[in-house]
Amino acid sequence: MKARAGLRQPMAWIHSWLGLVAGWILFAMFLTGTASYFRPEITRWMQPELRTEAAAPAEAARSAIAWLQANAPHDEQWYIYLPDDRTTATRIFTRPRPDSMTPAKRRREEIRLDPATGEALEARDTRGGEQFYRFHFQLQLPHPWGRWLAGLCAMFMLGAIVSGVVTHKRIFVDFFTLRWGKGQRSWLDAHNVTAVLALPFHAMITYTGLITLVLMYMPWPIAANYAKPATFAVEAYGNDPEGAASGRPARLVPIAPLIAAATEEWKGGRPSTLIVRNPDDAASSVTILRDGTDALNARGGSITYAGADGRRLAASPPPGPAIETAGVMLGLHMGNYAGPVLRWTYFLLGLTGSAMVATGLLLWTAKRRKPGATPFFGFRVVERMNIGALACLPAGMAAFFLANRLIPAAQPGRSGLEVSAMFWMWFGLAVLSLLRPVRRAWIETLAVAAVAFASVPVVNALTTDRGLIRSIASGDGLFVAFDLVMLSVAACLGFAAWRAAHIAPVAPRQRRHAGPPASAGKELADAA
Repeated sequence: MKARAGLRQPMAWIHSWLGLVAGWILFAMFLTGTASYFRPEITRWMQPELRTEAAAPAEAARSAIAWLQANAPHDEQWYIYLPDDRTTATRIFTRPRPDSMTPAKRRREEIRLDPATGEALEARDTRGGEQFYRFHFQLQLPHPWGRWLAGLCAMFMLGAIVSGVVTHKRIFVDFFTLRWGKGQRSWLDAHNVTAVLALPFHAMITYTGLITLVLMYMPWPIAANYAKPATFAVEAYGNDPEGAASGRPARLVPIAPLIAAATEEWKGGRPSTLIVRNPDDAASSVTILRDGTDALNARGGSITYAGADGRRLAASPPPGPAIETAGVMLGLHMGNYAGPVLRWTYFLLGLTGSAMVATGLLLWTAKRRKPGATPFFGFRVVERMNIGALACLPAGMAAFFLANRLIPAAQPGRSGLEVSAMFWMWFGLAVLSLLRPVRRAWIETLAVAAVAFASVPVVNALTTDRGLIRSIASGDGLFVAFDLVMLSVAACLGFAAWRAAHIAPVAPRQRRHAGPPASAGKELADAA
């Protein structure tokens, strides 16, 4: 028994400090990663001009190729991203031939097409849900430094999860314990409940997040066994033939039979992307990539056909155990396979992860706050960092949505301006909070975030014809759900601001025996 108690104390110390050092970045990763589960839906909301309906893959591919043959017939490659139930527009990119490529335009801008008619769609330039997805693992830093920092914080998170399980000897009892208005005890209860409620999810999402980028973090096995990393890629994923143009013009065969053949070979698997090389040449090829959302493995296969006569040229090999496992890990982390109910479950569990990190950071300051005593420098830094991360980041996310509606749709570079609005609100509000007492700073920043989220449905109704009332009347479920989520978040943040304004500070519990103060790890172990 003494050995177990002795183990809990160092584990408590590890848990406390790992969570503190990486906590603010982990909160941002959890919150933006949670929003990313609805990445396509966020993008659709941020382009309200698009009202297309989903179409069959063959129909969307046919109309896209017809548009490309009329507008970019001599480009070197076409990239066609087919629509599905969540992304109802066809997205296309082209790559010009090297002899016609200018340094300023090596890859043309994205074009969106109506999948049924093939007409080009006009929509405002925005990064949409992709902004949250990319920030989640790149932290708005240059490659690869953002990914390295995100991976380091994920390692800290995994260590905090393991040490937290060892520390809390009453982990399942604590799940049913939540006391309000008890100061430090209440924060510990909230931290325990949010941690235990979704413990398997937290462990899974952290571990699979690390695995998805493991080749970047640990490249040495490939370097030790392959002289060129490209050789490993060929053996693992297959070699997609990229023949040079023959110089003899030829038209592409109809695309529908190729899609039908690929679907049959995949036993009903849905195609997601088409890559057409040398489309106006006799040596053209069409590679069809399988959609990874119809299986737990996020890495679908591919089949390549000759564009001139439709012959099957190659296909990706069946994945080995390691590649299959990596694909499943990626699928579990991203949740693309999930239907609506499971996707909302992912979303809610992601919010509990954000709450777990937030309550852990607040618990750290609650344990060390001594009424009447002058706080030490590190304590003041943590208090201010908590405000900047926990209250100001949500305000920045709301500003991102507001900027999408307030910046003119035709404004050049507007997608970058939307992102800038997010960071100006986040960091600007954090800097302004330094001018206010801590208690007032919490109240005011949470109130600003609440008002910002509540403003999103209002501004949407004033600037588009897809406001909440009209969306309900027309049965536009996506816009109705988005506005309701914004109002729900505003209500939660408003309640938090109200609690911060009315809650009275609780004096720390008196110790039974006088003596020197215990270490941070001993305090946490005793409280647990």
